[in-house]
Amino acid sequence: MKPIRNGGRKAMAFSVACALMLPMAALPDLAHAQSKSKKTAGREAELEARVNQLEQQLAELKAMIQEQRDATSQATATAQAAQTQAQQTDEKVTKVEKTVASVPAKPTFTTAPGVSVAFHGFINANAFTQSKGYTFGNGANAEYPIPGTGGRVNDSLSGVDVRNTRFWLDFTGAKLNESWSGGGRIEMDFFGGFNGTGPYSQQQPTPRLRQAYMDITNADTGTTFRIGQMWDLMFPLEYIPQSLSHIAFPLGYGTGVIGWRYPGIIWMQDLNHGSEGVKWRFDLAAFEGSWNGPGNTTNYLTAGNTGFKPQVEARLTAKGGNWQAFLAGHYSKLDLHGVDGTTITPIKSNIKSTAVELGGMWTPGNFILKSAVYTGNAIGQIFGDLSQFGDIKDTGGYLQVGYKFTPHWSAYGTYATSKPDKDDVLRWRAPNTAALLKNRQGALSLQYTAGAYDFSVEWIHSNLDSSTTNGLGRQKTSANEFTLNGNYRF
Repeated sequence: MKPIRNGGRKAMAFSVACALMLPMAALPDLAHAQSKSKKTAGREAELEARVNQLEQQLAELKAMIQEQRDATSQATATAQAAQTQAQQTDEKVTKVEKTVASVPAKPTFTTAPGVSVAFHGFINANAFTQSKGYTFGNGANAEYPIPGTGGRVNDSLSGVDVRNTRFWLDFTGAKLNESWSGGGRIEMDFFGGFNGTGPYSQQQPTPRLRQAYMDITNADTGTTFRIGQMWDLMFPLEYIPQSLSHIAFPLGYGTGVIGWRYPGIIWMQDLNHGSEGVKWRFDLAAFEGSWNGPGNTTNYLTAGNTGFKPQVEARLTAKGGNWQAFLAGHYSKLDLHGVDGTTITPIKSNIKSTAVELGGMWTPGNFILKSAVYTGNAIGQIFGDLSQFGDIKDTGGYLQVGYKFTPHWSAYGTYATSKPDKDDVLRWRAPNTAALLKNRQGALSLQYTAGAYDFSVEWIHSNLDSSTTNGLGRQKTSANEFTLNGNYRF
């Protein structure tokens, strides 16, 4: 074997180095391959996990859809059951309605379409004691004493009276056309007398029609026509003296308070409609005529109805903040021959009935003042002349002063008088009757009010001057009436 030389050694060393370098050069490629393999495996794992997640979500969605289908099925079944139950209920209701329809309906209060009805009134009771008998009646309609010796024991009496009790119906909303509307009132109390004269008649007072009228109103012009039976314009309706014992027959009625209810027509016109300040109104009226004979006083045959001679009246009213006043006039003509024209008239054949009245009310602070004065001739038909009929002059009036101590307690003092002409009364008096020459009435009352209830104690004193029944002598008659009163308003 030949020895290796230096050149050969170098070649061999290079070969060995190359052989060793080849595997080392392949290492990066191998690492790269291994890394690529790992990445691929990771992506596959992620993909598999994502697929599993989607499959889970799909399963949940399918479960939700199935649950919704189940709920829908249940709701459908419930709805069908409810519909079935509703049908059964409707059938039962129909049966009940048919049953109800077969029973007569209870009567209900109805009126014309668009019309409103208000029911009002009061229940009034008076316990009274009086020293004498009174004209017009005793108790709540006692006005002035029957002429005669005053203070006689056998003239005194006492009792309980409920005849002031009253009710009325007010109708509003009736339409005549686009401009005119209205309503009306029906009003009744129980002063129509007693139901016969038997032992039980006193407890059966008869109803009495007071007012029954219709109103036709133009709200734009402030015009109202009132047609029917109502108070005439001489009656001071808004200024009547306060009393719980004398309501239908007011304190001073026929003794300073005049006026009466008649069928007729009133034209009421606001003079400054829609303006500020004092309110002015003018009323003009024509009422049925009336007189105490000759003829049938309940069948339109009196002297006041001869040839249809109505009572014509006018009134001017002014209303301020705490005051109001009126001025009224009255005129009518009476033919004393009667409707048939055959009645003998030894004194006069015709009479003119005239009157003028001034009155009002003022409420300064806690005070209440009401008053009216009049003068007239031949006004017996409107409760003047102490209700004596003839060509008789008369002057009278009343004044009431009240004071409210608290919202509940109040007191009132009233004075009224009527003084017909003495010579006229004596000339026109009926034979064998006392001529009423003058009457004075005074009253005091203490009243308690709470809500719809009123209670009072009242004292009324009257002094009457009259002639004897032969007309020659003179006499004075005094009388007292004490009352305890209760009133309920509704």
